[in-house]
Amino acid sequence: MFNRIVTADAFKAHTCFLWGPRQSGKSTLLRRLFPRAPYYDLLRAAEFRRLHAEPGLLRQECDALGWTRASQPEPIVVDEIQKLPELLDEIHDIVSRSGLRFVLTGSSPRKILRGGGNLLGGRAVRRQLFPLVSAEIGDFDLERARAHGLLPPHYLADEPEELLTAYVGNYLRDEIMAEGVARNLPAFQRFLEVAALRNGQVVNFTNIAREVGIAANTVRAWFELLVDTLVGDWVPAWQKRAKRRVVESPRFWFFDVGLMNELTRRGPLRAGTPAFGEAFEHFVFMELRAHASYRAGNRPICYWRTTSGFEVDFVLGDAEFAIEVKSTDAPSAQHMHGLRAFGEEHPRCQRLLVCRVQRARRTDDGIDVLPVATFLPRLWKGDYGSA
Repeated sequence: MFNRIVTADAFKAHTCFLWGPRQSGKSTLLRRLFPRAPYYDLLRAAEFRRLHAEPGLLRQECDALGWTRASQPEPIVVDEIQKLPELLDEIHDIVSRSGLRFVLTGSSPRKILRGGGNLLGGRAVRRQLFPLVSAEIGDFDLERARAHGLLPPHYLADEPEELLTAYVGNYLRDEIMAEGVARNLPAFQRFLEVAALRNGQVVNFTNIAREVGIAANTVRAWFELLVDTLVGDWVPAWQKRAKRRVVESPRFWFFDVGLMNELTRRGPLRAGTPAFGEAFEHFVFMELRAHASYRAGNRPICYWRTTSGFEVDFVLGDAEFAIEVKSTDAPSAQHMHGLRAFGEEHPRCQRLLVCRVQRARRTDDGIDVLPVATFLPRLWKGDYGSA
């Protein structure tokens, strides 16, 4: 149904870990790309029990295939590898002896790393699958994406509210309680709500700690837990060649706008409201983050903010592009103050204001004012820095 940007070519040369948030479509993608691959699904109770009791069965069954590296038609897929990290020792041995390729999926490497698990000693590369992006959806509906989020089941649902509630509940139960936070689960739930209300903002650990009623170092650790379980990511401040004093603290973004709707209880998103603008900016960040991974060699994404109040939402790469995102359909000079100030420090930077205007235009000083419907296809076509 969705034409995912990640293709079989991403897995043809090496054994790979494919990490991605729950329900981002990892299993569906691999079954479509490799319909004849030997497939080990560790979410299936019988498969899990069989390999848990005797991990060496995997090695024996791979040997029985009779494949060599040169003759292997498709990779061997092990789905949800973090459920059974012991298998990684067997996989390491198989890869070392025969060179067979594996694709190993999971929602997070954290459990493996915490247990001292084997990440194959440099013999595997990392791939990541994000929620859907606009280029993967035929007849893409921006309003639906903002309201539902872009995890495939949620985007497709007519009424995603119950699915989103269940998603948060399952995450807390399966990921957080497994991390030993069970005794502090009410505080963690409160932290999650407070962190969501600051989505896309500069993070102040002390302020959040005071509001939740926990220590600042606990807040820091819990943010890192969100990163490790792929629920969010840091966006650092741009600090190179600064002529003005800049804010240096990072911002934190959750991985999906639908998740934010659930955690912040936004309700219907109406144009002109702060919630609408926050969701609009968050959606653009999701597109930029996925593009950086899929097409731009994990090009850095930063933000820029001076202590005097100038701000640019996203700075890409080595300041090749500066992007301000506004949900307005009538941008004014005030909306471009940050871009103009950044352009004074980085005159070669291409500056873009992504908003809800009807037609693209270029200001006299070279700022491209783009409808979001124009920006998105240009982004995925490579106009803004594909590798």
